[in-house]
Amino acid sequence: MKFTDTLKKNYEFRRLYSKGKSAATPFLVVYARKSKRHTNRIGFTVSNKLGNAVKRNRVRRRLREIYRLHEAEFQPGTELVAVARYRAVTASYRQLETAFMSACKKLQLITETTG
Repeated sequence: MKFTDTLKKNYEFRRLYSKGKSAATPFLVVYARKSKRHTNRIGFTVSNKLGNAVKRNRVRRRLREIYRLHEAEFQPGTELVAVARYRAVTASYRQLETAFMSACKKLQLITETTG
């Protein structure tokens, strides 16, 4: 993720939950908000309710990889948080990718490239 920083502080996540726009899919919820920075900032949340550390880390790694592969398509200057739902644990990589990208399109975070 060369154009992106990560969200780490609790207040940053809470600010996005309260002031950001959200889009939900059966596998995850994406919260987004414009920022004044020229880079994107992203955070991933996977609750303890989803399973043990192995399952949670697998979901987190998949979401991070999906974002990394599509990073150039995102508009700069956006903060976003992806919150995994229970169905994300049993979902395939392709299902997670489709869900994440469709949620981002609902929030108009993807730049339309022709060509």
